Amino acid sequence: MTIATENASSSSTAEQTTRARRLKALGGWAIVGALVLVGVFVATQVGVQMPDRRGALDPEGVGDSGTMALAEILDDQGIDVEVHRSRSDALAAIDDDTTLVMANPFALSDEAVTDLIEPADRVVFLSSSTHLLALLGIGTNAAPDSSPVSAACDVAEFAEVGSIRPDRLFTPSDGVEACFGDDEAAAVLVDEHDGTTRTVVEGARLFSNAYLAEDGNAALGLALLGQSERVVWYVPSYADSDIEGEMPETLGSLTPPWVTPAIVLLILTGLAAALWRGQRFGPLVEETLPVTVRASETMLGRARLTAKAGDAAHAGAALRDGSLRRLARRLGLAERAEPAEVADAASDRLRIPRGSLHELLAGHLPADDAALVDFARRLSELEHAVDAAAHDTKGRE
Repeated sequence: MTIATENASSSSTAEQTTRARRLKALGGWAIVGALVLVGVFVATQVGVQMPDRRGALDPEGVGDSGTMALAEILDDQGIDVEVHRSRSDALAAIDDDTTLVMANPFALSDEAVTDLIEPADRVVFLSSSTHLLALLGIGTNAAPDSSPVSAACDVAEFAEVGSIRPDRLFTPSDGVEACFGDDEAAAVLVDEHDGTTRTVVEGARLFSNAYLAEDGNAALGLALLGQSERVVWYVPSYADSDIEGEMPETLGSLTPPWVTPAIVLLILTGLAAALWRGQRFGPLVEETLPVTVRASETMLGRARLTAKAGDAAHAGAALRDGSLRRLARRLGLAERAEPAEVADAASDRLRIPRGSLHELLAGHLPADDAALVDFARRLSELEHAVDAAAHDTKGRE
């Protein structure tokens, strides 16, 4: 009887131990599942609340460089603002009482720019390149000066604007009205000819969300864009470029379709063999290093020195070097590939002629702050365009 009681007691203890282990294992898996669900929930909320990434001077951009605040002011004044990212849609939306607004259309050919602005009686360029100034025949670049200036011209809509602090000035051509400056350097150029009005202004420092409330910036934006009942706001991008190039044959297009599955199968087989035959070498041993160095200290120090010296060319070289290394990785090139090689690979990815990006990635560096802002914006837009093209390529595959 005693032996039977002891056996029953030990059997009950073993069952309780097994049950406890099972409960402990289930509890651990429950915690893991809860953590996964919490992570998915947080990631979903962040994705829902995060604003769309928009470029500079984008009327739907809520960041510091966007112009959503100006678009909302126009809407509050009863002006219908239509945002178009396709030049064909923008061209179709233009009528007799419309103001066509756009930043520098860097991705369009001269013919496409001319065709787009020709039917509009009023066109406002919120930024401009040297090439666009020459195409319009409206003026040239002048030395920058951020001193406050008032209208000082005969354009009636600027009478109540007040003073502004521009970061880029232009020298007007003959017959072009120069406002907010003088005949040698002005922030706004107005060319009225045969019933049409072409206006050029650098709006990155005037109309972006971060600076719109300063000085008379908002009043100037309303004076420029609020002279008609409708505003057709065209947003240029590489995706809407009319510059087409032939896509050269690549290794992927020449590879037979069975090669990729075979490579994947070999990789999986190798991983399985490594897990099967691999040996553990024991736990890792932690070792405290004698010195801890922050990698950001050198970067921040150099950035402060560059900003203090006002060396736009040095800053532009640093920006371009970072963009070249990131583009090289995204395009499958060596990290230290030549700029011309990266430019040609990016042109192939974007389906534009080779040589289109040589000036940006291997040409002259910006000489002043205004050119540096435009240079940084174009580098950022190029990286976004390459990323988008890569995603589109993967989606088609």
